[in-house]
Amino acid sequence: MKNKASKKAIIDRMIRIKLIDGTKVNGRVNINRNEGFDRLSDLVSSNQEPFLILIDAVAYEAGIDNPVKYETLFVNKNHILWSSPDEAQE
Repeated sequence: MKNKASKKAIIDRMIRIKLIDGTKVNGRVNINRNEGFDRLSDLVSSNQEPFLILIDAVAYEAGIDNPVKYETLFVNKNHILWSSPDEAQE
């Protein structure tokens, strides 16, 4: 018997976050990872997963002029000071 993993559609939203070390990060998160998450605040405030997974993320570290780009970035939710959805999305 083959194990068929069902693939869920990715529903991504742009998010901006600031970390406790002053780093600001912009990226996309999949709000369709778990059932019942239809808002960014649901995903960020949930304690089901300790990490927020950002796709196509750009990190702006304090004191560094050039931002660092990541294909995938895992952020510990305990290090997030604030988060905000990108105002430009629908």
